[in-house]
Amino acid sequence: MNARISAQELYDQQLDRLGLRWFAGRRGGTRVLESVDTVARRPSLAGYLNIIYPNKVQILGSEELAWLDELDSRARWETIEKIMQFRPLALVISKSQTCPEDLRLAAEETDTPLWISPRRGHELLNHLQYHLARKLAPRVTLHGVFMEIYSIGVLITGESGAGKSELALELVTRGHRLVADDAPEFTQIAPDVLDGACPELLQDMLEVRGLGVLNIRQMFGDTAVKRNKYLRLIVHLTQPSLHPEPGGFERITGDLGVRQVLDLDVPMITLPVIAGRNLAVLTEAATRTHILRAKGVDPAAAFMARHSHFLERGDS
Repeated sequence: MNARISAQELYDQQLDRLGLRWFAGRRGGTRVLESVDTVARRPSLAGYLNIIYPNKVQILGSEELAWLDELDSRARWETIEKIMQFRPLALVISKSQTCPEDLRLAAEETDTPLWISPRRGHELLNHLQYHLARKLAPRVTLHGVFMEIYSIGVLITGESGAGKSELALELVTRGHRLVADDAPEFTQIAPDVLDGACPELLQDMLEVRGLGVLNIRQMFGDTAVKRNKYLRLIVHLTQPSLHPEPGGFERITGDLGVRQVLDLDVPMITLPVIAGRNLAVLTEAATRTHILRAKGVDPAAAFMARHSHFLERGDS
């Protein structure tokens, strides 16, 4: 399902922060902007008035209004008509400037939302562009438990019954934090950043077989949960019967791989679930190792280099 936002929703969400006042075109509140409208298009989500490559939200500052005033009556009428024909999500006038009467009438006739804000143009641009980009960013829901472990976001995945929730509960008792259980939502907020969060319905909850649904915030305090986190690592739990015993090179490097989430390849390590193994300790170790690799420290590569040096010294 595509992400979308209506003019009314955008107005409500930014009303207090930007001091918005709905001046004209109130019936245009149902206008909708979908994420598919922002793909492979030259116009930006929000920007200063542009009638060649119109923005989705057109901002009119002092310069734009002055430019309109310099046009003769016919060119001005044609320009305003052209602006309305593009059907922007909204027009926003900055610094509480007086709205031209012909612009107000055109907005009313075409049901184009026209807002006025006391904020300066660059403030409107920054807030609206950032807000729309996040709301309309590509997103996906994955099955697993999303945790913050040693300050990085780790998604624990595996088949139903693999022990994901039990592992998450033990990690919480060891001082790590829960972001989302069962259905974390990931949003690609930048070319290389996946932001994970919890659906409102599941906030603070963790379902453990035999215990039912637990409220982690009430049980362990506010510091045991986190609102969102960037996804950096996936730990996949697998049954030994479904996963062959690692051997050779895997015994040295670990069972490493990647999983594609939206447009990004996320590092993944696979841990077999075997009786007697402390999965919490193994997950912590996997996270620490990932942090070291991100810093350019690879224990497996260092060991192989040491081994090669030892063999060369033996030959000599």
